[in-house]
Amino acid sequence: MNGSASKGSARTGLALGAALVWAVLGATASAALPRDASGEPGTAAAARERACPVVYFDLGETLVHTAADGSTGYRPGAASYLRALRERRVPVGLITNVPPSWGTTDAERAARLRKEVDATWRGPAPFAWKDFGGRVLTPRTEAERKPAPALWRRAKAGSGRCRVVYQAETAEEVRAASSLGFVPYQVGRPHRPEFLPVRLVERLGRPAPS
Repeated sequence: MNGSASKGSARTGLALGAALVWAVLGATASAALPRDASGEPGTAAAARERACPVVYFDLGETLVHTAADGSTGYRPGAASYLRALRERRVPVGLITNVPPSWGTTDAERAARLRKEVDATWRGPAPFAWKDFGGRVLTPRTEAERKPAPALWRRAKAGSGRCRVVYQAETAEEVRAASSLGFVPYQVGRPHRPEFLPVRLVERLGRPAPS
């Protein structure tokens, strides 16, 4: 394939990818709008109450990469993406499989996860654990391990009336989250943004035009 054809194909792929993102986002956001007693979308005030998107991620091979030598570090673009969400005060969380034996609570299992990741971390800046606060959800039993729905349901329940995004590298997890009402995005796909663009995340916090 010659250079001009290759560039044209890449541009076409990017355009199709962007169109797909907007289509998925629009459909999911519309479905997520509050509805009144008649089943119709609620008022702008109700829509504003539904604002405040929360963005959940898988961890391994979504935000961090484990190299062949066992070291871990940010995946390309992950650190800057988290920083952009932080600057816009968008809450973020993790939904990740770890051994249930790592603790009796999410906090204990999250502390063990942090210890494991930090022990092998390589890079100019540490992983941004503080961004996630108490929103690190891990399986309490083997039966709760993804792709079982338990962790996504817990994330939804803990997010109030906010719209909730889930980003991961596997199609299976993205489909599972979508089926439970999350705005889904599969990261690392060719000819598409590495992560769901921040400007689209921000749109989830705006009322739909009347």
